[in-house]
Amino acid sequence: MPSHRIALISHDKKKDDMIALAREFRDFLAQCQLCATGTTGGRLQREIGLNVECMLSGPLGGDLQIGARLAVGGIDAVIFLRDPMTPQPHEPDINALVRACDVHDIPCATNVASARLLLGALRA
Repeated sequence: MPSHRIALISHDKKKDDMIALAREFRDFLAQCQLCATGTTGGRLQREIGLNVECMLSGPLGGDLQIGARLAVGGIDAVIFLRDPMTPQPHEPDINALVRACDVHDIPCATNVASARLLLGALRA
């Protein structure tokens, strides 16, 4: 079975949650092709030791880079740990990425509980 292509994105206040989630699913994620926005990807590489292709940071266009890859069939699932309590200056990019997931029927988890369900299903 080909490895899953998973995008990992997290807002600043959710980065620690992403690291904890990646630790929990490390063995599975190590078998996947991972891409992430810049800061999240860097932390996943340094702290978990995962092989991650880093895009730009979200505010600099990383969300859009992942959305473009998703639109041409290059992403199988998105884990996007969003911070709903903090306004994001690049909110239109965030909305465009989530919309692209809906348009292209790509599963998108936006909180830790749904991310665990999605990763567990992909791992099975």
